[in-house]
Amino acid sequence: MRDISLHVLDIANNSLEADASLIEISVEEDITGNMLRVKIKDNGRGMDEETVRKAVDPFYTSRKTRRVGLGLPLLKASCERCGGTFSIKSKPGEGTEIYAGFRYDNIDRPPLGDMPETIFSLVVLNPSIDFIYRHSRNGHVFMMDTREIKKILQGLPLNTPEVAGWLSRHLKEGISNLGFKS
Repeated sequence: MRDISLHVLDIANNSLEADASLIEISVEEDITGNMLRVKIKDNGRGMDEETVRKAVDPFYTSRKTRRVGLGLPLLKASCERCGGTFSIKSKPGEGTEIYAGFRYDNIDRPPLGDMPETIFSLVVLNPSIDFIYRHSRNGHVFMMDTREIKKILQGLPLNTPEVAGWLSRHLKEGISNLGFKS
């Protein structure tokens, strides 16, 4: 995958396939510490230890539609290629947490990509799922929690045109206010 936001989208879709009702996505740009950290955590079905080990094998997939699963193996390889780390924590019935760390200045680190559009797509296409998105850059933080937004909307769906338009602007402005263009 050509950028990290596509990896996030792929893993979040795995969470949806695992029947998660809450997906937490965290991006931390620690430029001073020279690290880019991404964490995706869900409350889906989770995996046993054997399945976690197999999950990074490109020739293993739990899907019935195709015989390979390249998302996690590609993310792991991308982390390792740029001096970073990768881990999976999971328990059946409790959910899964994926961590990907990248050396920020490494020439082999893929670009972050369009995180506002990635989060927007996940939320609008899955309005019944709760998402928490946290993005920080050198201590400045932007956070969005769809549970809070849903309370304010009092039943108005997140994918109605007016709400979707506001959400798109909110994500772009919030991340832009961290001091960079996404």
